[in-house]
Amino acid sequence: MKKIASLVAVATLSMASASAFAQTTNQGAETNDCTQLPTHTELTTALDTALSTTNNGLDFDMWATVVNRFGVVCAVTAAAYSAPGTEADPWSASRVISAQKANTANSLSTDSLALSTANLYSAVQSGGSLFGLQESNPVDVRVAYLGDPKNYGTATDAMVGLKIGGVNVFGGGLALYNSSGELVGAVGVSGDFSCADHNIAWRTRNALTGLGIANTPGGVGPATVANENSSGNSDNIANDIVVDAATGMGVSTSGWGHPNCGTAMATQASNF
Repeated sequence: MKKIASLVAVATLSMASASAFAQTTNQGAETNDCTQLPTHTELTTALDTALSTTNNGLDFDMWATVVNRFGVVCAVTAAAYSAPGTEADPWSASRVISAQKANTANSLSTDSLALSTANLYSAVQSGGSLFGLQESNPVDVRVAYLGDPKNYGTATDAMVGLKIGGVNVFGGGLALYNSSGELVGAVGVSGDFSCADHNIAWRTRNALTGLGIANTPGGVGPATVANENSSGNSDNIANDIVVDAATGMGVSTSGWGHPNCGTAMATQASNF
């Protein structure tokens, strides 16, 4: 009887999962609206632009994903460092990570506050104000690995049109705002050091016409020249983690800091 009960429970769970996925794949037109966001071609061009010069990291090929305000994937692409139009060879795991970063920046930003994934690192550590956040919204693996892998990064990537979910807590995800300053989605970039991912995401966002950083509201990160808001702060990476002499532990002076992956990468970000 116990075995039968277990089988019934598994079958019920599987049916519920299938039902949930069916609802996900049959979202309405408004939920799937990507008209305010870059197309696959536009995202690829922006990523190519971002990768045209060194990120001072590994200078690897990269993935980029854009989601809309509802968390629906609108475009997924990959690009080769300093070789626009050639076949890219990025880390395969970074495809889903880029989507996870986009979902995070979108779901934790608002019209009045831009929060990048780089801003979350310190806050989610033990004792931090957002400890445990990274466990709160797991990636939907059915969406992440759906479809033919040969189509990954193309206009027919199977993630497009579906909700990916996920929370990522290191550099590479940035919210996107339209010319009116309204949050319309986010971009996630992955494939290098997390600090380099942030820098490439920043360049990619800046290359997206109408969705540039000048439209971004204040955030918890350091001020930048291009960030036009009353607070003076931004969603830029904060390399302000210092070692506490008493404990030997790294502590962010702002509470929103990210580990420094290298002086050159930190300098590049500070010059944005």
